[in-house]
Amino acid sequence: MPGTTCQRAVQQWAEQNPDTPPEEAEKVCLLCLIPPIERMDPTLNTLTNVRHLALSTNSIDKMIPFGQFKHLEILSLGRNVIKRIAGLEDIGQTLKELWLSYNLITTLDGLHSCMKLEVLFMSNNKIGNWEELDKLSSLPELRSVLFTGNPIYQDLTKPKQRLAVKARLPTIATLDGAILAGLSPAEMGIEEEE
Repeated sequence: MPGTTCQRAVQQWAEQNPDTPPEEAEKVCLLCLIPPIERMDPTLNTLTNVRHLALSTNSIDKMIPFGQFKHLEILSLGRNVIKRIAGLEDIGQTLKELWLSYNLITTLDGLHSCMKLEVLFMSNNKIGNWEELDKLSSLPELRSVLFTGNPIYQDLTKPKQRLAVKARLPTIATLDGAILAGLSPAEMGIEEEE
């Protein structure tokens, strides 16, 4: 059975939200469709006013450019089969939150243009190289990250995970759901490993 097309998904959303035309909606959720969306396509570009676009829990394998999304602040693509972060150049000045947990991503390439990004959820992906986190140091607004379930954490205690992330991203305030801002190393649990 072929997957649901983006065109059909937007039509279904419009049927369920008759008071808001898709091109005027600020939040559009195309979640967990049966059959799932397998490919993003230009139909999504009709959602020109969207601030929060949710495409999680589908079977999307590739990100496409988001050129028409002039107001997009939150992009949710968790629980798909995406292997590479791409297409964010045109929304880098508006995107504040990117949710990509439970995908197949191995590298943090593709985020360099996201100068307003504050939140990056990347749990349960395939990030296995600590140097990947260094790529995030150029994002001045980044304050909250989630890396739980990635190979970089394998065989490390929570305190050592925190220490390794903070060493690469010292301005992070929230790591894996824990608030770190203002905590001493002992309060972060780092000294207990010494």
